[in-house]
Amino acid sequence: MKIFLTGGAGFIGSHLTRSLLTQGHTVICIDNLNDFYDPNIKVNNLKEFQDKRAYHFYQNDIRDKGALKQIFSTHKIDLVIHLAAQAGVRPSIDDPELYYAVNIMGTLNILEQMKASGCKKMIFGSSSSVYGNNKTTPFSESHAVDHPISPYAATKKSGELLCHTFHKLYNIDIFCLRFFSVYGPGQRPEMAIAKFTKAIFENDTIPMFGDGSSERDYTYVDDIVNGILLSIKNLKGFDVFNIGESNTISLRKLIQLIENICEKKALIKQLPMQAGDVSITYADISKARRELGYAPKTNIEEGVRRYVNWYRRNFIVNVYDLMEKN
Repeated sequence: MKIFLTGGAGFIGSHLTRSLLTQGHTVICIDNLNDFYDPNIKVNNLKEFQDKRAYHFYQNDIRDKGALKQIFSTHKIDLVIHLAAQAGVRPSIDDPELYYAVNIMGTLNILEQMKASGCKKMIFGSSSSVYGNNKTTPFSESHAVDHPISPYAATKKSGELLCHTFHKLYNIDIFCLRFFSVYGPGQRPEMAIAKFTKAIFENDTIPMFGDGSSERDYTYVDDIVNGILLSIKNLKGFDVFNIGESNTISLRKLIQLIENICEKKALIKQLPMQAGDVSITYADISKARRELGYAPKTNIEEGVRRYVNWYRRNFIVNVYDLMEKN
């Protein structure tokens, strides 16, 4: 297929691109390479794909209707995988207008181009944040998600509603995938596992918001990619799926796990809980297991070990290597 991948230079997008190209698909990628984190990280993500004939990259913004129209006119797109978004729960509280413009209007722009071009299939990257402080765990797709506690979460819920509307009006097949705390090699530097690992190795202080009892359902990036690939195979109608690990770990235990794997103690500074943070995320993945065949393979212990080993290879300077070079 010819697949239009938005946000394809990012963490999940670059891992997904590798798998899609391996499967023989053509990938048309759009990414604005914004400075939410160091753009050079995204540029480096792109390097391995740039010489491949089945890969096309456009540095454009999904808010740019003209750019989207040109891409859809140039390529006969079979499927859209929409991962592009202004990311981050806490920053969305400071600049909700930006999150509205990118995550809602950007999604609407893509759906409008799909309608105009006749493209009938989309995978939409949603978020576990839509569940807010849901008191019932694990979170099921049947639970109400009408009480988001951050602008970011509200924009993701709005994106799902737009997708449903366009499915009903224009018969577009759309699956909305609610991702749960994705991590792994190449992850965004401000995310917990990346941030904590760097701080431990560099003897910096780790900020621990709250008493460390908050829990997250961390999902290894390979399992997320597999969930997307399975969704492509089963894409028909409109539906919503949790794509998570279905296991939780507390913040304090996560720090201890990273300490053990790094073989180094963390310097912890306890701070108050931040606005927009939820106390727990926990995915019920029984629906994805049943209807997609989704089965996560990498638990948090193995996933963190892989991440730390990747970090060591890429960011820890070997003093003996330096001595040999000098």
